[in-house]
Amino acid sequence: MTAAIAEKGAQVPAPADGETPPPARRKARQRKLDDGPPRWQIYVPLGIYLLFTLIPFYWMLLFALRPSGSTSLVPWPMTGEHFEKVWNERSFGTYFLNSTQVGIASMVMTMAVALAGGYALARFRFRLKNAFMLALLCSQFIPGALMLVPLFETFRNLQLINSMWSVIIAETVFQLPLSMILISGFIKNVPESLEEAAWVDGCSRLRAFMAIVLPMLRPGLIAVGSFAFVHSWNHFLFALMFLSSQEKQTIPVGLNTLIGSDSVDLGALAAGGVVAAVPVVIIFAFIQKWLITGFSAGAVKG
Repeated sequence: MTAAIAEKGAQVPAPADGETPPPARRKARQRKLDDGPPRWQIYVPLGIYLLFTLIPFYWMLLFALRPSGSTSLVPWPMTGEHFEKVWNERSFGTYFLNSTQVGIASMVMTMAVALAGGYALARFRFRLKNAFMLALLCSQFIPGALMLVPLFETFRNLQLINSMWSVIIAETVFQLPLSMILISGFIKNVPESLEEAAWVDGCSRLRAFMAIVLPMLRPGLIAVGSFAFVHSWNHFLFALMFLSSQEKQTIPVGLNTLIGSDSVDLGALAAGGVVAAVPVVIIFAFIQKWLITGFSAGAVKG
């Protein structure tokens, strides 16, 4: 009986011009229109973009892993001579530790100050609040190169030149405006009624913030903290200007020392680039879920 029904269904004539198609065919056609453009129109541009993104990384790995003098497009046989050279002979182990210290210290200081400032912007009303927010936004248009001379004079008077604290303070100051704006947006997404309920139960404002608001800010704090760390890890200008001793330099400055006036050791430079990029890739791989959640939460209100 099923075969007979299927055979009859297959023999249904197509509607003539001007006639209304059957409901099932109308629904199928509507679903096809709602599906959007064909998949190839999405995958082809994404594939081209991915290709242009991955080729530089592959080229860097190729030079870092293949022996010196080789012209092969495949890193085989692999060698670790370039990594051993930059880590031991070029003091990249010291640069790595210095960059880690600067990144962690500036991240902690940025998050601590941005939490206090962001909470004030989100919860308190005061005069010139909008003007202050506008000033924070406008400060992002000032490049760090314009502030090198006044910062150098300030740190010299404080006897902080050739000290890691000069770079940490400079990185923190330049990352604070955007971090405060983002965290204030995250705090606005937390209902104030939750804090009011904690106040009624006898909690102080600080205890209510620590017990109620702070746990709900974890995705936003991870997003802000990760970008603060990566920015400090990759920044070149402040470390170059404020640190004169080689044992206090960071990885970006160490990479610059691999570029000579007459020649460039491409293998060592590529190995140094891998050493600089791997920690950042690992961090974003682990925090990707919280990073997306944090920025989507901060984009709701602001």
